[in-house]
Amino acid sequence: MQIPVIKKIADQYSIEELKKAEESLMEETPLEIDVDGEDEGEQLTHILAAIWVKEEMEKEGINVGKAVRNYTVKVRNSIS
Repeated sequence: MQIPVIKKIADQYSIEELKKAEESLMEETPLEIDVDGEDEGEQLTHILAAIWVKEEMEKEGINVGKAVRNYTVKVRNSIS
């Protein structure tokens, strides 16, 4: 998981575009958006994180930086 990639795609794409990319990965079809990642698993991680970030931004009325920080806190809490 690369935080800069999550922030970049959350900035660049809408929730709808990200969900379509998620669907494409699940169906093993080519992505219509550019998502960095070593493999499809990492790409999927970035897409799912960006979707969460976008939804957090809408729900809380915060910017992408704050939403990404909230996501990293959530991840840290889940593994500790």
